Amino acid sequence: MKYRKVPLVLLLCFSGLATVIAVIAQQSATEAPAGFSTPSFNGAQSISNGIPEPTGDSFALDQQRFEENKDIKAGLGPVYNATSCVSCHQNPVTGGPSQITEVRVGHKDQNGNFVNPTVLINDGQNSITGRSIVNDRAICPQAQEHVPATETIRTLRAVNNTLGDGFVEAIDDNTLIAIASQQAQRTNGAIHGEAVQVAIFEAPGQTRVGRFGWKDQHGSLLSFVGDAYLNEMGITNRLRPKDTTTVCKTTTDPEDQPDNLGLADIDHFTQFVRGTLVPPRDATLAASHDAIRGQRIFERIGCSTCHVESIKTAAAGTVVDGGTFTIPDALGDKIIHPFGDFLLHDIGTGDGIIQGGPADTAAKLRTSPLWGLRTKSRFMHDLKSLTVEGAIARHKGEAAEANRDFHGLNSKEQNELLTFLNSL
Repeated sequence: MKYRKVPLVLLLCFSGLATVIAVIAQQSATEAPAGFSTPSFNGAQSISNGIPEPTGDSFALDQQRFEENKDIKAGLGPVYNATSCVSCHQNPVTGGPSQITEVRVGHKDQNGNFVNPTVLINDGQNSITGRSIVNDRAICPQAQEHVPATETIRTLRAVNNTLGDGFVEAIDDNTLIAIASQQAQRTNGAIHGEAVQVAIFEAPGQTRVGRFGWKDQHGSLLSFVGDAYLNEMGITNRLRPKDTTTVCKTTTDPEDQPDNLGLADIDHFTQFVRGTLVPPRDATLAASHDAIRGQRIFERIGCSTCHVESIKTAAAGTVVDGGTFTIPDALGDKIIHPFGDFLLHDIGTGDGIIQGGPADTAAKLRTSPLWGLRTKSRFMHDLKSLTVEGAIARHKGEAAEANRDFHGLNSKEQNELLTFLNSL
């Protein structure tokens, strides 16, 4: 994958980040539908956002494929982390996040450049190279991966939420670039989200501003899904057609073949994610006096600079993803409330991994959108924070001032802020 840093373009017609968002959200935009509407293993009761389905397809079928367990005959492995998408994306409904983490490792060469590991398998007779992920599972003992002692950069990566990601895909590149620009302008460079251009696998030679994955390594949902199908389940597909190893492999690549509708699994998975509603707030708690005051405090101490409340998607009919996807009415001209900016920031928790991006991205991670926060029991990219307060305490670097301001609040104000966060 090829990345390049997007230059910050100062938008002189805007005087602040809040103004940017307000102007973007005007015109005929409507609120994106919200709800936990995809009960697990009960697709017949699921409700989509109204996205049009390919001929013969249905949202229920897309969800069924997302939840389907794969076996060795279907191409599972040789190395993998899960047997289905829902194994990782399933809290509180299908498509949500979970407590699952994956292992990422690497090391630096003598010049300080990040290098992906070489993982020896099969008693050293074979190796897996070219990626930072080390899979936890294998279809046979000979293929099992282990973290080499040489890899001194080691981290855990949490599974991300996918609910509402169709709306995230529908955000115009310039909207994200404008947010990055205004952050730097508003804070005199203290906060400066980075947007990176990433390859669109389904449109060779085309790029787009990344927004999916902890390193913003994907700009389209189909690219994200195709990459995950290989790296998390070991199933090759038209976008990722070669397995990482042939040890114990019995199937022929690519293993993900079109069904009788002409749709491969990655098409059904992508269609499902694009059709999900955005995570809803707890309406009762959100309307409480403490939550309302807490949101004002959240904004006052600067948390909303990165955890942006409202973003508008591009107009319906806009062509994105290198010309491969046209934003439908169900996703276009919608206002979403992710409480995130989908940009890379250095808040002192960088995992040291570079996934093809500029060297400075080793210290950066994507701002975690806070929508659906109340459904999580562990926090931050590695899930090592077991309380929201613990997660806030880890915010350093670009977030250091907001962290100090939080700890400068009195106990009543802190509780009000936490009440607001618990309503998300």
